[in-house]
Amino acid sequence: MLKRHRKMTSEGFLNGRSLNLKAASDTKVAERVAKHLQRRLEEDDWRPYKSREDAVHAWRRLGGIRLQVMEALGLLNDQNNESEDPH
Repeated sequence: MLKRHRKMTSEGFLNGRSLNLKAASDTKVAERVAKHLQRRLEEDDWRPYKSREDAVHAWRRLGGIRLQVMEALGLLNDQNNESEDPH
């Protein structure tokens, strides 16, 4: 007898970008992460990290929903552009 594995997929959107969310609860997590990162952007608050770049570098390694939200908010693009700029 075969067991059927069901993956609930949900599409969330942030800043016009699609987020691949695998469970209904992921939507709430994505909303919470987005609010948290948007607050940090607005307040320029990166504690306990020394800079925005340090914070993004550390959070990038976590992957998952946080990484998708960071991409949608443009945090990774900003960091990539800054790292390529020789000045």
